[in-house]
Amino acid sequence: MIACTFSAGKWIGVDSLHINWLAHAVGVVSSDYLAGGPHVNPAVSVAMWSLGKVSYTETYIRIAAQMGGGLVAFPLYRTFSNAMGLNALGGPEFNPLDDDDGSSSAFSEFSATFLLCVVVFVVNWELNFGKYHYWIKQSLTAVAIRYLIEVFPMAGPAMNPMLGTVWSVFAAGDSIDIDSNVGTFPDDAEHYFVYWIASILGALAASFVYVVYAGGTFFGIETFGPIKQRKITSTATVDSKKKK
Repeated sequence: MIACTFSAGKWIGVDSLHINWLAHAVGVVSSDYLAGGPHVNPAVSVAMWSLGKVSYTETYIRIAAQMGGGLVAFPLYRTFSNAMGLNALGGPEFNPLDDDDGSSSAFSEFSATFLLCVVVFVVNWELNFGKYHYWIKQSLTAVAIRYLIEVFPMAGPAMNPMLGTVWSVFAAGDSIDIDSNVGTFPDDAEHYFVYWIASILGALAASFVYVVYAGGTFFGIETFGPIKQRKITSTATVDSKKKK
């Protein structure tokens, strides 16, 4: 996922915004298709756990795997870009100088992750595009991700706790040796507030809203609703009266 999506604008489409956007969209679809539809985002994994789609054990195993993949990816691709003379990949960065307490960045990450999860739920579970469902829903997801990146720029953005943290571990400018940062996790609470707490809360808020709309359980608890069933019942009642 990091190779396919972060290369847009750095290795592909450097001088063209249109190619940059197209490469990012292709990267989103390709990374999902080639890996068989994995979870690559801890916030999304927690959302799926809250909806009962995965177990607690599967959730933390997936998050551990996501972190492992990210920790390997950035130094690996930095080595590759240096060897090939390419631009170094960048990543999401929270700047405390522009947001002392991290509240603005946290709200940005919360909102972006909330909307991302809403898109994931709708295109995967509420819409059906027939024969080409996979390609259409993944393309719509890619467009949504790119749009959210542009609309919520405060924290990078990441919309993914793994990306925010693993990039921070290896973040380095052209004048800094990346090896000096290996193994150094952020020690400021604002980082985790922005990239982990805010993002996961956004994902959980989206999950709760979806359960209220479509039904199901939230952490095994039934909520009020579902609104969707009420709408279907109401429509069926109206149709029945019309026939009479």
